[in-house]
Amino acid sequence: MISKISRAVVTTLLITGLMGCSLWGGGANKPKPAELGGNVSVMGVHQAWVAQLGSKASAQLVPHVNGNTITFASVDGVVASIDPRTGGDVWRANLGEQLAAGVGSDGRWAAVVSQGNELVVLEAGREQWRYRLAAQVYTSPLVAGGRVFVLAADRSIMAFDAADGRRLWSQARLGEPLILRQPGVLLAAGETLLVGVSGRLVGLNPDNGAGRWEIPLASPRGTNDVERLVELVGPASRVNESVCVRAFQASVGCVDATRVTLKWTQVSNGIVGLDGDEVTVYGTQSNGVIAAWGRNDGSRVWSSERLQYRKLTAPLLLGRSVVVGDDSGLVHFLSREDGVPLNRVITDGSGIALAPVALGDTLVVVTRKGSVYGFRPD
Repeated sequence: MISKISRAVVTTLLITGLMGCSLWGGGANKPKPAELGGNVSVMGVHQAWVAQLGSKASAQLVPHVNGNTITFASVDGVVASIDPRTGGDVWRANLGEQLAAGVGSDGRWAAVVSQGNELVVLEAGREQWRYRLAAQVYTSPLVAGGRVFVLAADRSIMAFDAADGRRLWSQARLGEPLILRQPGVLLAAGETLLVGVSGRLVGLNPDNGAGRWEIPLASPRGTNDVERLVELVGPASRVNESVCVRAFQASVGCVDATRVTLKWTQVSNGIVGLDGDEVTVYGTQSNGVIAAWGRNDGSRVWSSERLQYRKLTAPLLLGRSVVVGDDSGLVHFLSREDGVPLNRVITDGSGIALAPVALGDTLVVVTRKGSVYGFRPD
């Protein structure tokens, strides 16, 4: 039996082993990344601008696209809303403390969580209020309907009034004793708040936190806490009533959030979330294989090993391409139809920190050094 103290240690080791180091071991046992060969530019892409966010970015600090701006946060406390047309600031704030999660925004309020477990809400770059939480947070807050929703590492879920910070409700949820230090699933689908709790997608009433339904997508396995770890990881892909998610190193699957039914699951060993359209869902595996599944039935559409062992971000579906970043700082454009390379572009070489985002015709990527790049088609 693992004690509470050793559980905390195991959690840290697990996070470091899976997220901070190689997924395939070190030294001579580390697989060599697939050779890329020459870049054949089938689709023209050029760098439109570059900006500096802060000194460091991380996968927990997910940017948020809203209206005509994209809001970012850096580990060292910079929160900035950027105009993707120019890369210039709409507003910028420096909170002067390290951040653990964010950004959530509805276009008016932006929410982040500090490494000191404080939920901080800003309006137009000015801090409005903060609330000290009882547990760490690794998932971006959700700002919707004049409220701020928070999913904490202890799997508690809270709602706050976005205007004044009043706590509206709080619900504790039971799960496995270990957690992942990476973004989970927290999003809205119609009048339901969707939350990933262990291997289940849970539907809550956003007005009071009351549970409406639960759908399991993965079950704990193994004989100890580490082996039994199962979590839903973000980003999720939602198209109308269809919500598709990944269970960490276990499976991908889609649910119908209106009919409250599990449509399908498929075994898939991956650590980051998904993107997709009405027909297809795309994901990257832990070994760098990129896969596409039919959204309605989970059938394999295609898979590509061209970027194997390159430590890929979650994908972004953009126009005719699926876009992923890798740990060498390259951004890859693959055909959404069959995974054939269309182009690749370079950044500062520090590695792409999180899944690419897009607004209009501008693709935006953030490197681990906090550089923000805007790319556009020729």
